[in-house]
Amino acid sequence: MNTLNYYVYYKADPARVEELRALVEALFREVEAATGIRGQWQRRRDDPSTFMEIYLDVPLSYEFRATLEKAVRSVEFSRLVSERIVEVFQCA
Repeated sequence: MNTLNYYVYYKADPARVEELRALVEALFREVEAATGIRGQWQRRRDDPSTFMEIYLDVPLSYEFRATLEKAVRSVEFSRLVSERIVEVFQCA
């Protein structure tokens, strides 16, 4: 099956990680409820201000990106993160 992997990274204040965690969990719940896909959350090892969400095995569809962006607005992610960079990869 040909699927996509979404990698979303951003900077946030490490002192507000618990607030951010709550937003990420709310985001993951919304995305999973709409798509069945549960994200993973990671923090860069050598830079505690860089975070990444990973969504694996997303069916080929533009609907996922729209659903993700809608959930980001819904949980008011911009309160803690000003820019989210989305990269999409497929199996080579």
